[in-house]
Amino acid sequence: MTTSSSRSAERAGADVAPARAADVAPARAGRAPARRAAAAAAAALVLAAVAFAAIGVGGGDITWAETARSLGHHLGLPVAPLPRLTDSVVWELRAPRVLLAAVAGAGLATCGAVLQAVTRNALAEPYLLGISSGASTGAVLVLVAGLGSGAVSLAGGALVGGLVAFALVLLLLGRNPSSAGRLVLTGVVVGQLFAAVTSLVLLGWGDADAARGLTYWLTGSLAAARWPAVVLCAVVTGAALVALRLIAADLDAFAFGARSAASLGVPVAAVRTTALVATAAVTAVVVASVGAIGFVGLIVPHAVRALAGPLHARLLPLSAVGGAAFLMLADAVARTALAPRQLPAGVVTALIGVPAFLLVLQRRERA
Repeated sequence: MTTSSSRSAERAGADVAPARAADVAPARAGRAPARRAAAAAAAALVLAAVAFAAIGVGGGDITWAETARSLGHHLGLPVAPLPRLTDSVVWELRAPRVLLAAVAGAGLATCGAVLQAVTRNALAEPYLLGISSGASTGAVLVLVAGLGSGAVSLAGGALVGGLVAFALVLLLLGRNPSSAGRLVLTGVVVGQLFAAVTSLVLLGWGDADAARGLTYWLTGSLAAARWPAVVLCAVVTGAALVALRLIAADLDAFAFGARSAASLGVPVAAVRTTALVATAAVTAVVVASVGAIGFVGLIVPHAVRALAGPLHARLLPLSAVGGAAFLMLADAVARTALAPRQLPAGVVTALIGVPAFLLVLQRRERA
């Protein structure tokens, strides 16, 4: 009796165990979307807090309560509007500047992560590869030639210049694009070439006032940010980030080389084309809007990779969040560090980025 009872219990347990495992698997699978939604909500709250803090700082003796009132009024909340002058400072000057910093930072950080994957080089980013310099030259040529002064015309010229610069980098690299030393050296050379062309155009065909304004803009300044530039940059950057997110899993395979990725069934040419066109488009529209801001694409992806790992399904969205927060904070420092004078945001990112670049280079040489 005891033996038969124990056998019956064992059979019952064997029948129950698979059932419990089958119940647990869907439960775990159901938790994944909930976790992603919670992570997205947390990221949105962090970015909203950083954006509010960045909008609240600056000259003009505007309190935090007045900043909240101005934003709340324009967002349709039942709050009393501020006087026109104070409201204009918050909504027309500070808010678009901070939001443009967020969009530009998200785009540049994501571009850095993608370029590091495609080139298999930890030092790759739009500024170091000369893409930003080429985009700057293209935008300046559009302005000087009188082909247009709007954001769309500048973005078109910057896109062409950025693609030409990156194509020149790849041409000079030849068959060894993953060499860290050659990549950095080639990017610096191409960047200096396009910087020289930009200076030549400004001094040869531009007037003195335009040259001074463009020189300040080329150092990476968000001072002229307005709502149309925010909308254009957000649309282009958002579309590019969606396209890059769709190839995130394919980018993981590039860590083993193009041949290994192809053997795994990855359409290497299509993925590489999508990645390069998307990064060039984002870099172009960012340069057309705020000028050349460097090192965001280098600092943020490495920091995120150290915390969240190398898988691009996590790396790309987290880099976008980190880049947005980083550039908003950098611009806030640029506006307040030497108040009432304002530094270009590119100066602040360079002061942080150069030591980070040297650290990454040192670690790569040790490896």
